[in-house]
Amino acid sequence: MKGTIVKCLQELVVEKFGKDKWDAVLNKVEGMPKLIMPIADIPDAMVMQAVGATCEVLGITLQQAADAFGDYWVNVYAQKMYPEFFKNRKTAKEFILAMDAVHDVATKNMEHAHPPRFKYEWKDPKTLFFHYTSSRNLIDFAVGLLKGVARFYKENLKVTKLSDQIVEIIFP
Repeated sequence: MKGTIVKCLQELVVEKFGKDKWDAVLNKVEGMPKLIMPIADIPDAMVMQAVGATCEVLGITLQQAADAFGDYWVNVYAQKMYPEFFKNRKTAKEFILAMDAVHDVATKNMEHAHPPRFKYEWKDPKTLFFHYTSSRNLIDFAVGLLKGVARFYKENLKVTKLSDQIVEIIFP
């Protein structure tokens, strides 16, 4: 995974819980660099160890961590690192329907990037089936990101994980 994921997790933990909590996370993940560069390649297993250690240190569930990460990524981290992806999108629906293209553009020139892919299927005019494809099986983080998008656009979306590949989004 790209270091930007771990960098965001680090910023979230330090900002919300303190540097000592992040240090405790790092102490549980053998080989994790202390200085994390956003474009660095971090082994998937190490990133998942960091997520697990974060849950353990903070006493939270994986879903709570995924929701917190998604919210922080969209509303804080991405606003600093990737603000251009939000500029021309006025609604959560517009942004969500562009997420696959955003991942494609953001990682096009990054070696070893393997972002998740998204497909969209409308059940009815207000209900979208958001299809998630990734070998990493991190759909809980996609759910967290979708909830973060809803908060960013101040929209009351109903986001429900239906399976390990499908999230149902109901727009107001």
